[in-house]
Amino acid sequence: MDASVTPLRHSGLFLCQTTDFFYPLVDDPYVQGKIACANVLSDLYALGVTNCDNMLMLLAISSKLTEKERDVVIPLIMKGFKDTATEAGTDVTGGQTVINPWITIGGVATSVCQPSDIIMPENAVVGDLLVLTKPLGTQIAVNAHQWLDMPEKWDRIKGVISEAEVRKAYSRAMDSMSRLNRTAASLMHKYNAHAATDVTGFGILGHAQNLARNQRGEVSFVINNLPILAKMSDVAKCCGNMFQLFQGFSAETSGGLLISLARDQAPHFCKDLEKTEGYQAWIIGSVEKGNRTARIIDKARVIEVPGKDRQGELW
Repeated sequence: MDASVTPLRHSGLFLCQTTDFFYPLVDDPYVQGKIACANVLSDLYALGVTNCDNMLMLLAISSKLTEKERDVVIPLIMKGFKDTATEAGTDVTGGQTVINPWITIGGVATSVCQPSDIIMPENAVVGDLLVLTKPLGTQIAVNAHQWLDMPEKWDRIKGVISEAEVRKAYSRAMDSMSRLNRTAASLMHKYNAHAATDVTGFGILGHAQNLARNQRGEVSFVINNLPILAKMSDVAKCCGNMFQLFQGFSAETSGGLLISLARDQAPHFCKDLEKTEGYQAWIIGSVEKGNRTARIIDKARVIEVPGKDRQGELW
């Protein structure tokens, strides 16, 4: 499970709690703080828990920063984290700060819940459809952006993507990674989701396998569509098997929710999310009878996101 669920000694209440932290992956400290906070909260959202009562911040300040760098970078990271917590309707009330060779940023999210607040990730049934709420390819977008300053690596991909396209993919990745999954979690209740997880470091297939193993029924997940940030599939092909994007193991930081919904509910969920948030969700696969495994079909369909590039618009 993405978060711990503990019965409290107080009648009928549960404590839902999660923690996460990671190293910086974008060059904007404020956005990095936002991504870290969104990533921590996604573990609650994957259980359908939409209200977080409290957050703590975990912060390691790099011993390699100069005093001037520290005084600029660290407040921005903290502000990004706190602003996203506020957006989620919660507060950062404490935490821990240490000196470390590397910067790390993360936190703890806590919610006191009634049973109806929680959707346990274990009730997928044969015939369900699998929905994904954010595009894949964020790791590739971040790496491609770093490679703009590395001639050897840039030479490898410049035949399939321009500098402007890399910068746009990077902006899209930052926007996606820092976006909360809170609306999707709320819609999980409206459309009676059967199970969900968030897609992060293990990639889409890694998390689908984890979710499949947790099901009560004898089911398996089959993925046949891969929504990927525009041009990132071309970059991945140039790099051989480095990212394992098409195998489903490319890391996504603060990715979307992977949700199992009844066949007649999944399309309505996707339409409702787009109407409410202005962002797409995709039906990427189905639930079949099986032995609690997950797989991506050979020659899965790649969906470019967005399908059409609009001048001056991000999505």
